Amino acid sequence: MPKRFNITLCDGPSCMHKNSKEIVAAIEAQLKKHELSDHVGINLSGCLGMCARGPVMIINPGYSIYGDFTEKDIPEIIEQHIKKNKPIARFIIDEDHLYNRFFRVFGDVNFFGKQMRIALRNCGIIDPENIDDYISLRGYEALAKVLTDIAPEKVIGQIKKSGLRGRGGAGFPTGIKWELTAREKSDEKFVICNADEGDPGAFMDRSAIEGDPHTIVEGMAIAGYAIGAQKGIVYIRAEYPLAVKRIKKAIADARKEGFLGQNILGTGFSFDIEVRLGAGAFVCGEETALMLSIEGHRGMPRPRPPFPSVSGLFGRPTLINNVETLANIPVIILDGAQWFSSLGTEKSKGTKVFALAGKIKNTGLVEVPMGTTLRQIIYNIGGGIPGDKQFKAVQTGGPSGGCLSEEYLDTKIDYESLAAAGSIMGSGGMIVIDEDSCMVNIAKFFLEFTQNESCGKCTPCREGTKRMLEILTRITEGKGSQEDIDKLLRLGNMIKKASLCGLGQSAPNPVLSTIKNFRAEYEEHVRDKRCRAGVCRHLLVYEITDKCVGCSACKKACPAEAISGALKQKHLIDVNKCVKCGACFKICKFGAIKKS
Repeated sequence: MPKRFNITLCDGPSCMHKNSKEIVAAIEAQLKKHELSDHVGINLSGCLGMCARGPVMIINPGYSIYGDFTEKDIPEIIEQHIKKNKPIARFIIDEDHLYNRFFRVFGDVNFFGKQMRIALRNCGIIDPENIDDYISLRGYEALAKVLTDIAPEKVIGQIKKSGLRGRGGAGFPTGIKWELTAREKSDEKFVICNADEGDPGAFMDRSAIEGDPHTIVEGMAIAGYAIGAQKGIVYIRAEYPLAVKRIKKAIADARKEGFLGQNILGTGFSFDIEVRLGAGAFVCGEETALMLSIEGHRGMPRPRPPFPSVSGLFGRPTLINNVETLANIPVIILDGAQWFSSLGTEKSKGTKVFALAGKIKNTGLVEVPMGTTLRQIIYNIGGGIPGDKQFKAVQTGGPSGGCLSEEYLDTKIDYESLAAAGSIMGSGGMIVIDEDSCMVNIAKFFLEFTQNESCGKCTPCREGTKRMLEILTRITEGKGSQEDIDKLLRLGNMIKKASLCGLGQSAPNPVLSTIKNFRAEYEEHVRDKRCRAGVCRHLLVYEITDKCVGCSACKKACPAEAISGALKQKHLIDVNKCVKCGACFKICKFGAIKKS
């Protein structure tokens, strides 16, 4: 075999769900069959971001990116591409290639052309369980640089100069947070990586850890050096077993190679990291609740001040940054604060990772410069709405973010612009909603989540969100009134002002933003008892049209015995008996039942 090939297969959750493990086994079997095992390397990588096209496989040399294949296609791929060096066009996602300093020759310019991968720079490229792969791409070089050449206060100065803001949601300046913690005098300080990502539709931090865990380890060690801490903790939810496995292995390997532990690189600086598992409470993403959870207490926010930088974990000064924030640190150290601050907008520097989900063609993980518009993300990168459906809304910022209508598509992605539009940056979830969705029902869905996740400590959040949910339920059941819409607005604004933590303060956002941008749908629900999207079950009316052939399939399927009619004659629905389950609509093969 004159040329050695390398096959890199995505091992992220989406590709795993599409049988990536079985595909690896099939590749190994075919290589063995053709006696090619010694000539082809097989590697696993983290998420490349192209979840909609998974499983994703990269074959080198040539960086041919394969997608939308199954294990049944492996014999052909090995026979043609590996044995005969003839790439198979129908599996290649895009034959055009893109190069930039943070993307390193990957395909599909439509998907990657407007991206700039900094936090995700190594995801999909390296084997996340091989420390040598990370080191080969300047891994731990930033840590060595600060330990040997840069004083702690100057490290903090660089982070401040970069303009990096916390990517966990609030956008607090990272350098200032580091500086405040460094100022405190204490015999013990902590660095905590907040990996308790619990937003519906969000998978940014999980994918970053699964694809490049050493970046987080290195970022935490640099932070520890800057603030004078010797202990780091990764707080990650137990529902992410692959991420937990990989961060634990990264910590163990870094310790073995001398990047963690005592006297790191012979510089006299000591720092080590341990992993603590969270039980999946959404409120534990809030930093004071997170620290209580680590201490063994129930995760509930506490008033601030004192802030964690003064009195945090076990009463000691504590620095808390999320995964994406820490992933940017090595790049800032190596490429310079001035370069990083040249990216983005005036007040929001660098890039931001988003998890694209919902009604969009290219679901997956994307990273774009701050200032990129929602339209560019949804249509240029995301590929638009599937099935030629109309765009209706996009929710940014997770379950407590706002739902923005079409008029906001040219809004820039930065903290100030999203806030002005009535939404938030949040941790980076972005859910696209099409014309088939009911915005009242969407608001109810997200409020159900935040109400259920409320820790119950403060009355505005505990009771206020419950009352709002009751009103929304009335409206979706056709029992609402015009006054209910006004009550939602009053309650929502009160909860935002009076709640103790960020969960309660942002929980009303989906309701307030949908009333603002889609008030007509609320009006229809309470005035006309109609759901234009046909989603709210209690507001639906089913009717059998003249297309009915009298097959009686709907009659047999109806659990309420609300359908009558003789065989081969048009049937009728008794609206007083109908429970609006939709069984008749689903089973009719002739399109004879309409809902309105």
